[in-house]
Amino acid sequence: MDNPVHRKSLPSPVYIVDGSRTPFLKAKGKPGNFTAVDLALGCARPLMARQSFSAEQLDEVVVGCMMPGPDEANVARVIALRLGCGKKVPAWTVQRNCASGMQALDSAAKDIALGRANLVLAGGVEAMSHAPVLFNNDMVGWLGRLAMSKKPLDKIKTFAALRPRHLKPIIGLLRGLTDPVVGLSMGQTAENIAYRFKIDRLAMDTFAVQSHQRLAAAQEAGTLTEIEALYDKNGHSFLNDDGVRTDSSVERLAKLRPVFDKQFGNVTAGNSAQITDGAAMLILASEDAVKKYKLKVMGKLIDSHWAGLEPAQMGLGPVHSVTPILTRNNLSIKDINYWEINEAFAAQVLSCLAAWQDDSYCKEELGLDSSLGEIDQAKLNVDGGGVSIGHPVGASGARIVLHLLSVLERNKAKRGIASLCIGGGQGGAMLIERGK
Repeated sequence: MDNPVHRKSLPSPVYIVDGSRTPFLKAKGKPGNFTAVDLALGCARPLMARQSFSAEQLDEVVVGCMMPGPDEANVARVIALRLGCGKKVPAWTVQRNCASGMQALDSAAKDIALGRANLVLAGGVEAMSHAPVLFNNDMVGWLGRLAMSKKPLDKIKTFAALRPRHLKPIIGLLRGLTDPVVGLSMGQTAENIAYRFKIDRLAMDTFAVQSHQRLAAAQEAGTLTEIEALYDKNGHSFLNDDGVRTDSSVERLAKLRPVFDKQFGNVTAGNSAQITDGAAMLILASEDAVKKYKLKVMGKLIDSHWAGLEPAQMGLGPVHSVTPILTRNNLSIKDINYWEINEAFAAQVLSCLAAWQDDSYCKEELGLDSSLGEIDQAKLNVDGGGVSIGHPVGASGARIVLHLLSVLERNKAKRGIASLCIGGGQGGAMLIERGK
């Protein structure tokens, strides 16, 4: 069986030449102002407008999305057509839960590396506030019987059989964030690994406050240059990620009650990622396309890896996906200049950091001779993460890659890794280098 540590990376160069994202907009108890397609176009249109080639010259469009709306089946194709790619440019949607956006980038990169494409628009989108509310099976059955009731008396009998249980809705978002195999919500899996690595409430809340402080500082400094403004149909503008809490403090967060384990838990709404709408789109190119269109290169996609692990501890996915990349590229933690690890939960990121420093975990679970070492938090999520920015599940994988490139450029640094945990017990990671 092939050892994942020794798999070859991409057979030919894949470059990331440009990218944009929308502001990430916190869900506020009702459907947001933008559908998934609206969000994707909000950043894809200005992105394409500044290129030296037209949308019709793209070879394909690949978009990650976990919950496209009922009018947006194969959301990537809808985006491509509305973007002006024309009918001949194929488009397809990928779904890998929280890493759908990163999967889109990986899928595009493979096509480019294999010579199947030269220019690909890829990224991710999620309108979580538009997640469906569904009828339960009792109600579906009742509606079916009503449709088959042709005579007035039959209809009366059917209506008489309607009971309150028929009206109990299924909240699509809650079901989607619950693992059907182990029966645990994502928050409960975060509690599991926090317990395993002894991550306490103070550590979680301190990390969450740091996330908000870093995002607030980035907004103040104007360093989030990848964001494109959104405008709704009523003329309202949305310029920044709106989930940031500039007044966040450990004392404030300490007042919040645990959500997923009310009696013994420490994971709260305040130290978890926010439910958010957003999109991030990037342009990937072959070496031939870079030369043909004289494209400026942001960075090069060096390697990627996908890993599986126990679903009940899915938050450790970055540990299992990053480690093989480091090993087969002869890199140590200290060789990575900057890191983006998606903040599904503060407990989850802190547990990953602890696992890399744990000799027994690294030996028993990763097959290493010793612990991998410590990641300097000054180089991790330097402008905040999912706790403050939000985590629109289909988009986050693309966002962290795009922002990592921005951080590398800003600091004239060479190398970075972006990674996410994935519901269902997986992890994904990408190794990026700045420039050509």
